[in-house]
Amino acid sequence: MGKLTLLGMNLPLKVSSRYALKEWDAQVQILLAGQHAVLIRKGGIIEKNLEFEIEHRAFFLYPTHLHQNKLELKPEHHALLKENAADSEVVFSGFAEVQAVWKIENLDVALQLETFQALSQKAIERRFNYRNKPYLHVLLLKVSRLEYAFQLHETPEMMGCVSWVPLDQVHTRVASPVRSEAQLQQVFQQLVELLGQPNA
Repeated sequence: MGKLTLLGMNLPLKVSSRYALKEWDAQVQILLAGQHAVLIRKGGIIEKNLEFEIEHRAFFLYPTHLHQNKLELKPEHHALLKENAADSEVVFSGFAEVQAVWKIENLDVALQLETFQALSQKAIERRFNYRNKPYLHVLLLKVSRLEYAFQLHETPEMMGCVSWVPLDQVHTRVASPVRSEAQLQQVFQQLVELLGQPNA
């Protein structure tokens, strides 16, 4: 993250991956609008030999309505929720690159993340304590909007409560970052002040 510069901010770039990260549709909309650049995750992360890893550091954003919960989003985002939404056709409009990751094992610190992302404090606490494993992963993302979205039919292999989804092939698109490098650097510094240096 320290390598961020002001050069080329928001200029179109080529992005490519065969993988997507499932995230609530409302969260994807918020990320693509540039309102936030932070996700709090509990699942979808692999830990090997007690070492933290992310399966993919660059991926498309896979909007889903599965388990999307109005009560876990801050009230200002409730208008983004769609009634009776179906996921049989998935539209991919965004791409994300992981800039930094923190593992948080202190609930008081985790609750201070509310202003950086879209989840309510109750949702942060629930995820922190999920499965009696008190921790959370915090991801700072560089999010880009695709110049042309693409659509895939949701196959049985893509369905269900999974986080990482392999797509039908490697997709390459032109995309533009929704936040400047300077804006990302500012968020990064704020997170470092709160959380310390990232784990990855």
